[in-house]
Amino acid sequence: MNRQDILTSLKSHSPAVLIVGGGINGVGTFRDLTLQGVDTLLVDRGDFCSGASAASSRMAHGGIRYLENVREAVQERNRMIQNAPSLVQPLPTTIPIFKIFSGLLNAPLKFLGWLEKPSERGGLIIKVGLIFYDAFTGKTRAVPCHVFDGHASALKKYPRLNPGIRYAATYYDGILLSPERLTLELLLDAEKEGDHARALNYVSLVGVISPRLIVIAAGPWIDGTNRTLGLPTHYVGPTKGSHLVLDNPELREAIGDHEFFFENKDGRIVLIFPLFDKVMIGTSDLPIEDPDSARCTEEEVDYFIEMVGRVFPGIKVSREQIVFRFSGVRPLAYTKAINAGQITRDHHIQEDKLGNIPVYSLVGGKWTSFRAFSEQVTDRALAFLDLPRKADTKSLPIGAGKDAAPIKIDPHYTRGEIAAMAKREKIVHLDDLLLRRTLLGYLGQLTRPLVEELANALGDTLGWDGLRKKTEVERAIKILADRHGVQL
Repeated sequence: MNRQDILTSLKSHSPAVLIVGGGINGVGTFRDLTLQGVDTLLVDRGDFCSGASAASSRMAHGGIRYLENVREAVQERNRMIQNAPSLVQPLPTTIPIFKIFSGLLNAPLKFLGWLEKPSERGGLIIKVGLIFYDAFTGKTRAVPCHVFDGHASALKKYPRLNPGIRYAATYYDGILLSPERLTLELLLDAEKEGDHARALNYVSLVGVISPRLIVIAAGPWIDGTNRTLGLPTHYVGPTKGSHLVLDNPELREAIGDHEFFFENKDGRIVLIFPLFDKVMIGTSDLPIEDPDSARCTEEEVDYFIEMVGRVFPGIKVSREQIVFRFSGVRPLAYTKAINAGQITRDHHIQEDKLGNIPVYSLVGGKWTSFRAFSEQVTDRALAFLDLPRKADTKSLPIGAGKDAAPIKIDPHYTRGEIAAMAKREKIVHLDDLLLRRTLLGYLGQLTRPLVEELANALGDTLGWDGLRKKTEVERAIKILADRHGVQL
């Protein structure tokens, strides 16, 4: 059904389940429920995957920092690589290590509640962690085992590294090439199940339908969404994470196809990440009250630039090399933890009642574990609805993963390709195309003439007149400047 068909159908037919939030957890649950034949409506006040899910570090990772839930995450990482091979691929990840014994007391001090700031992990604790990490990968061996290099060997492999390192450990995680496209592929897969799967972007929750069950998958906006329903919850304590995308060929050459993932001097986990021909660096972990206010600040930019200098001291990074910046908010569970890095990244369901309607709030979680979290939510919903599970998602291919055909991300799209996206991929605004259906914005490939040309191609398919095309161009340029530091 197209957008108008869905809106018309809602006047006479309420869904069994209403999902509020079109990020990865909401869409993952939408797919799982519709596979079971459940009549489900998903709505988002903006575009799909335009909030917290779009601002990820683009890693499908087991969470080596959080060994308490790493087994599930590693298994889910392997499934993502196998089920979506065109969008999730193995990523060699290197940890530069400057100390040997540091960090041994982090775990017991955290358990006792005495850890204000974790000590930088040394070679011993990282080695032990990677042994466990490899063990959790299991027999499927979706990725190779880790390698631990000494000082001389590490500098031979990575000659631009800081000569002060003691070791360099390389293990494998996954690179998530386009979180936005993976989310969309899941959503489109769900809609192929039939007319019982309905999804709408740019729709606000106003309570004009009567579902049997409501799932709030609004990420860091969960409590605000619940308040609109009259439920005064306090489930999330969000933190902000920012990133920069750099056009720095020297740094890109130095890291090769490896992500560099390490603890900075202040204990914050940071990364230097290969993003096609660009380099992405991040991330911060700062408490924030209003998720809508998240922006990458100049103080964060200074921090990231200084951070690169610790690992690659001979490579100059400057503001002029920034082609894109973005900031997102992690929907972490509310806690009184002293340090943001101590807050669990695990996920759980909080249940409330709106009259006789159960309301499930999806709290926490991370990209890699979306399928497992969606399965947990779906099983609970099926139990409430007294319905059996008909299909399993563990080995279910996603989108192009059905035939493993690779997706070539190329800035030179034809008008035919733009028209096809407009017809199939629920594009409402020009920025949907620039930021979420393609990577043109992320990779610094936009110019004003190109934005105007794309607006014309998109508008010709969507029936925009000249004024609407001009309005969409100005809207997109404003968003690019305000949220991402891109001036056109």
